[in-house]
Amino acid sequence: MKLLKVYKWALLFFSVQIVIFFINNTIGKNAFDITLSNLEEMILLIPPIFIIMGLMDTWVPKETLIRYMGHGSGATGLLIAFTLGTVAAGPLYVAFPMGTLLLKKGAKLSNVIFFLGVWSSTKLPIVLFEAASLGVNFTLIHIAITIPLYILIAFYIEKSVSKEAISLIVANAN
Repeated sequence: MKLLKVYKWALLFFSVQIVIFFINNTIGKNAFDITLSNLEEMILLIPPIFIIMGLMDTWVPKETLIRYMGHGSGATGLLIAFTLGTVAAGPLYVAFPMGTLLLKKGAKLSNVIFFLGVWSSTKLPIVLFEAASLGVNFTLIHIAITIPLYILIAFYIEKSVSKEAISLIVANAN
């Protein structure tokens, strides 16, 4: 029963796909193919990310991360979060375990939120594709608007969330 509770959403969506397959065979087959493709992508991406996270967890002492990304890190913390988010590879769902690790190691919540924002829209491959497809001017405007907004949002969220809630978030990261 516990296993069903854990996988209830996956089972629900799989059941919906089966129903769709019986209603419209073509759409059902396409949905299954897309789901299979996404699972393959996740299986290929997640293990290397967890290996990198394990190495980071082992090799980067907590004190070092606190000094460079924790409270009082200032612009250095933002710069490191920006660099980590920009050179990252993979979809956004890979960034959340990394954000959890950063919180666990003592990074400031605003730096982690900024990291997630940067990962979502200013990764180097995305920026290069955007510049080639939409033009350099568009890309520069996009970056010039989003980066300051991510910083403002990150600090706003950190200031508006109580210290107890932040402590609970960090405790759940452990």
